[in-house]
Amino acid sequence: MAADGMHWDPVMETMDGEELRALQLKRLRGTLERCAGSPFYREWFKEAGFDPAAVFSLEDIRRLPFMDKDTLRGGDPTRFLTVPKDDVVRMHSSSGTTGQATVIFHTARDVEAWTELVARCMYMAGVRRSDVFQNMMGYGLFTGGLGFHYAAERIGAMVIPAGSGNSRRQIQLMRDFHTTAVHVIPSYALYLLEVFADVGLDPRGDTDLRIAFLGAEPHTESLRRRIEESYGVGAFNSYGLSEMCGPGVAFECPAKLGMHVWEDSFLVEVVDPGTLEPVAEGGEGELVFTSLNREGMPLLRYRTRDLSSIVEGTCPCGREHRRISRIKGRSDDMFIVKGVNIFPMQVEKVLLGVLGVGSNYQIVLDTVGAMDEMRVLVEVAGELWHGEVRELNRLRSRIMEELRQEVLVTPRVELVEPGSLPAGEGKAVRVLDEREHARED
Repeated sequence: MAADGMHWDPVMETMDGEELRALQLKRLRGTLERCAGSPFYREWFKEAGFDPAAVFSLEDIRRLPFMDKDTLRGGDPTRFLTVPKDDVVRMHSSSGTTGQATVIFHTARDVEAWTELVARCMYMAGVRRSDVFQNMMGYGLFTGGLGFHYAAERIGAMVIPAGSGNSRRQIQLMRDFHTTAVHVIPSYALYLLEVFADVGLDPRGDTDLRIAFLGAEPHTESLRRRIEESYGVGAFNSYGLSEMCGPGVAFECPAKLGMHVWEDSFLVEVVDPGTLEPVAEGGEGELVFTSLNREGMPLLRYRTRDLSSIVEGTCPCGREHRRISRIKGRSDDMFIVKGVNIFPMQVEKVLLGVLGVGSNYQIVLDTVGAMDEMRVLVEVAGELWHGEVRELNRLRSRIMEELRQEVLVTPRVELVEPGSLPAGEGKAVRVLDEREHARED
């Protein structure tokens, strides 16, 4: 395999749809055969009345039940291994933000395949061996840091393993070593803009940045545009989950019309999160993945809780790997206020479109009397915060009205001083649900 200037893996990336389906079926049958040697899967197949040898189409996988985080949390994680434990060279785990972390094991072949997938993503977005890549993600059990690190080295770029945090140091590294590409959490990219301003620098004119990879948390198109305009970069949406491998499951090409799922390695389904039935092509639902090229710990029909849809039509880039739309949120992130289903990203979409709003916000849910209340705390841009009161009141009224139109509930909006809300260097905590505490009191 050799890159051809447009594709890191020309054979896999230029494969047509019919060839992809045939490869998927071949790899699915091989994965099921390997799983049949595992005590867990052997029992799981038996309970489901599923014969792995009787799979003759991709649709036959639907005869299996779904897996989810609870499946993985239910005991010793080594029971999912389809290789001897001595063949495992690494383990990673999920962040555990929605409960007990899930553990995933990798063989040397799995790490190699994962590195190639992420290299494919980065190369597609424009990274070359002449680039300087600054990895601003956490290392360790979190898959994002090491996944991009090894892939950038595979391409031949110089890697700065900065890790997360130490914002002034991040900026200094960018300037000292002429960083051209970064991997960063979207909310931290916004926070870092304030640090640039504090040290009297403009990321557009005072750095050599040209590419930003955004991952680890869902974000809106408005947030992406703000990052692109503020940094002077092309920002690419990255999708992955530790249960499949980490980053590298799906990625945007330069057309930015959805994220290509690398279908030579993953089988994707979109199901209604309520009925668990398949949705019509192009319909929104929950993403479900089956790993097709994992050796140590393949997972079958894994429910991600991430809400998206298949993008219909062909991509201008020519790749026929199907695309998924930007992640709307997680089915378990949704909260209900006064009978209305609301996703945090709906609030973000509104706020980022309002001039005068700063880089941070937080949603607080509480109970006042017998009624649920939604408060939105919004940082105000510095120049407006120190301006006239009537301008702040006008801003507050506009935010309330636009949120009411978007989420069909009128929240209480509180404008707060720039930098007063918690600004972590990891995933942003956007929603504080205090309603249970209020009822207990």
